[in-house]
Amino acid sequence: MADIDPRQQAGGATDPILPIDFTPNTGQRRSFAFKLGWPQLFLTVFLLASAAAAWFILTAKSVYIEINPLTADVTIEGGLAFKIGPRFLIREGIYDLSARNEGYRDLDTKLFVTDEQSQTQPIEMQKLPGLVTIESLGLSGARVRIDGVDIGETPLIDTEVEAGEHELEVTRSRYLSHSERITVSGRSLRERYEVALEPAWAMVSFSSDPPGADILVDGESIGMTPMNAELLEGERDVTLKLPGHKAWQDRLTISAGQDISVPRVSLVPADGLVFIRSNPSDASVTIDGEFRGQTPLEVALAPGEQHRITLFKAGYRESSRAITTRSDQESEITLALEPVLTRVQIAAIPEDSELYINGEFRGAANQTVELMAASQQIEIRREGYVPYSTEFVSRPGLDQAIRVTLKSLEQQRREQIRPQISTVGGETLKLFNPGPFTMGSSRREPGRRPNETLREVILEKPFYFGLHEVTNGAFQRFKSDHATGTFQGQPLGLTNQPVANVTWQDAALYCNWLSEQEGLPAFYVVEEQQVVGFNAESTGYRLPTEAEWAWVARTTGGGDELRFVWGDRLPPTGNSGNIADSSARALLGEIVMEYTDGYQVSAPVGRFDANYHGVFDLTGNVAEWVNDFYGSVGTIGGAPEVDPLGPESGEFHTIRGSSWADGSITELRLSFRDFGNNPRNDVGFRVARYLGK
Repeated sequence: MADIDPRQQAGGATDPILPIDFTPNTGQRRSFAFKLGWPQLFLTVFLLASAAAAWFILTAKSVYIEINPLTADVTIEGGLAFKIGPRFLIREGIYDLSARNEGYRDLDTKLFVTDEQSQTQPIEMQKLPGLVTIESLGLSGARVRIDGVDIGETPLIDTEVEAGEHELEVTRSRYLSHSERITVSGRSLRERYEVALEPAWAMVSFSSDPPGADILVDGESIGMTPMNAELLEGERDVTLKLPGHKAWQDRLTISAGQDISVPRVSLVPADGLVFIRSNPSDASVTIDGEFRGQTPLEVALAPGEQHRITLFKAGYRESSRAITTRSDQESEITLALEPVLTRVQIAAIPEDSELYINGEFRGAANQTVELMAASQQIEIRREGYVPYSTEFVSRPGLDQAIRVTLKSLEQQRREQIRPQISTVGGETLKLFNPGPFTMGSSRREPGRRPNETLREVILEKPFYFGLHEVTNGAFQRFKSDHATGTFQGQPLGLTNQPVANVTWQDAALYCNWLSEQEGLPAFYVVEEQQVVGFNAESTGYRLPTEAEWAWVARTTGGGDELRFVWGDRLPPTGNSGNIADSSARALLGEIVMEYTDGYQVSAPVGRFDANYHGVFDLTGNVAEWVNDFYGSVGTIGGAPEVDPLGPESGEFHTIRGSSWADGSITELRLSFRDFGNNPRNDVGFRVARYLGK
């Protein structure tokens, strides 16, 4: 169904459409015209300029250019800068500043304006050099130095010199140097300096009799007498020489400008020269009874006179000769000296010793030799023996003999060995020359433990062994903070009590410390404060080996070996040692009731009887760490062990001897062996070392 136009609905009639006039828009618009006249334009520009000026004044900084000289013409570029009186108004920033002034070097630099409201910028212009003329009056060719720099010879005309004070020095050969302080104005101004140099010499007159002598001044010939010479000031050595005459010498002090007339010199005829030799040389020479030296010798003798020359030398007969010399004559004489000999018998043991006289080999020592009657070095040598040496003077007419028994090197070494030594810690060590013995104990011995296996040991190396256990006082020199402590209120740390509560490591490091103090090679090898091995060849301090400890404790020198330090049976006798006894019954469990030592815990070292070898406290006081690791040992019937140092490694270290806390038959026996790692209040140590070769 077709749409119906609404305009056709009312009876079907329609409104008529009427045309109108239309003119198209060709781009023309309606405009508003605003016209600005000259007054308005001037006002606008004035307001903008005023605003800009106000902004500049509010943001600019006041800068005072403090320039020297004040007359300099200053120009600033790179931005707005207004000069108001002595100051510039200029904004913060960097500008190019130039300054110009006659007599000064042009200056071009940067001006740095900061954010400070008022600031001063000091500027110093450099003066141009001055034009200096320097003359030496009446002379030319004088050297001129300014401030030590050579600038040429006089006359110097219009030489540029920087403004300021300078040191002027003018020098010329044979004239006194001139120095003065000058002030140069600079600014290309001309200045003149005139210097008068004074002569540095004096006139010296020389004459001699006879004349014609050569004049030498400081070794340089200047002419012949008579002569007037100009000599420079100072000390001058003057010599007049004329053939056939003795030289005349003097030292003259010359002062510039003060002339000298040297009195006429009378030259003396020259001595004759004599060169004296002897066979042998080094003979003493007297001439006319006056000692003149030793041959070979050159002497000057007065001419025309007879002189007696006599030669002396120990072991030789005197020799002399008369001689007459002539003026300026050189002569030579040689005198042979006859030796004075005497027979001396040499007897030496061993018979195959060798004889040296004054370092010269003379054959077998057992012979009769002829020696001069003078001091001679007699030496008798033989390999493996200490040489014998002496200064010997034979006496003519006497039967003399030299009898010598040489000492072997080994004998000398043993004689020089000290039987006892002391350490810096205060310990005394005794030297022992051990031998073979049996360690351990029989299975039938009461109290024996399974670790006391019998074994044969040979100790060949001599060793030093501490007579006492190391004390608290000695150990604290090494480790000042160590404290042994107490036991049930009883002190263990008194100065003279044996140190305890130390590990095996502590004891070994103490030994190395002793070696270091005395300059000995360390026995124990240490890495990071831990002992990791030892040097068996070292002669430094160490712990005793278990074998050394057992030999010192048990042997008697007669082949017997002790069970206890006092004998073979309990109870202890006499003053045997500090053990667990009736004195300690309130503190300890197992004690020896039949014995009283008077100490509840450890005693000062050395309070009890020494053993057969003079060593103290091998029983009682404290048990002792020894060098050896604890481990299995050889058995009887096997090959003997020589100087054993114990197993190469192990978990524990061996402890030998009983302590103040021990009172059983097992522990009191000298063959008792214990072991451990941890410190105990009844375990200490003593020191030992091998005898050096």
